[in-house]
Order: sequence, then structure tokens, then C-alpha cells
Amino acid sequence: MSIGLIGRKVGMTQVFQEDGTMVAVSVLKVAPNTVTRLRTAERDGYTAVQLGTDEKKKLTKPRVGQLKGLPSLATLREFRTDDLEGFEVGQTIAVADMFMPGDLVDVTGVSKGKGFAGHIKRHHFSRGPKTHGSDHHREPGSIGPGTTPGRVYKGVRMAGHMGDERVTTKKVKVVRADADRNLLLLKGSLPGARGGLILVKKA
Repeated sequence: MSIGLIGRKVGMTQVFQEDGTMVAVSVLKVAPNTVTRLRTAERDGYTAVQLGTDEKKKLTKPRVGQLKGLPSLATLREFRTDDLEGFEVGQTIAVADMFMPGDLVDVTGVSKGKGFAGHIKRHHFSRGPKTHGSDHHREPGSIGPGTTPGRVYKGVRMAGHMGDERVTTKKVKVVRADADRNLLLLKGSLPGARGGLILVKKA
């Protein structure tokens, strides 16, 4: 089980590969991550590496105490791992140290919030007819039986809050890793809006 890196989504673009084919890519800004803490089974009950990024001038007092002797990092995340060998507090890990073109990675982010959405947009239901006197255009239809059980079953797909959920896209191909600009180009689209926090780890 390997650790990953914390990055920010920049947006999407397209690049040409060596064979001339064009591929759509998502661009991630992955600044060098700093190891801020090592979780051990003896002390914490599990083993993990805590990484930090997004250097900031002003932090809360608890965070300042937690990062004593380290840069002022606003964003911290932990990655579970079986072995802590090779990691030490204060160590920095760059994007080129972790990922190479052709690698497959799992990408975790928070999807775009869509607000309150109807069943057609949220669950891809079909609409009713628009002609022959029908007024059942975008209504959900039956939501369950009548007298028995006399209630609506749990889990029935209806209108409701859509998006703004933690989403993991698996086995995304690394197209390019730019060590000079700290950029990671991944094939296809990724969850989240521009500027959203993204966690990348090897698949």
C-alpha cells in the first residue's frame, strides 16, 4: 500500500502524444508535499503518513503547535501505508518522485455540487409524453404500492441533493509529469471544480 500526493485541479486541456494522437487531459498542480507526521501502530493504532501542502502565513494556534518546526501548511491529509521505512518528518516529496508517464493512479476529489435536482437529472429517469393531453411531463410516477405496506420503501430514487460528494476515479493514466512546473497531466476528466483539492495515489 503506497502513499499518494495532495494537489489542486487547474482545469483541462489537450496534448499530442508521440504518435500524433490528441488526448484530453486534466491538469493538476501538485506542489511538493511535506511529511508532517508519521502515525505508528504502537501510538495511534494504525500506520500512516501525514502530508501537508498549501503554505499559508496565518494558521490557527492548534495547527501551529502541530506543525512545530515545519512550514505553515494549511492542508493536511493522511495516507495509510503498511511500511513507514523511508519516510521522516520534514521530508518533501515532489510529483516526479512518485509518478511517471504511463502509471495508473486512483484520483479522489469532491464532485461539483448541483444543488437540489429532479429525478430526471439526478437518476436519468425518462420523462412522460408531451402530447395527447398528457400533463405528466417530468413527474416521477409511482413511488410504491398502496395499502400494503402503506409507506414508501427506503432507498427509492427521488429528487434531492445532487453532487458535492467524495468521488474516486480509478486507474487513470498519467500522460505527463512536469517536475519543473509541478504539474501532473492525467488522461480524461476528474471529479471536482477548478481549484478543488485532489488526492492522487498509485492504483
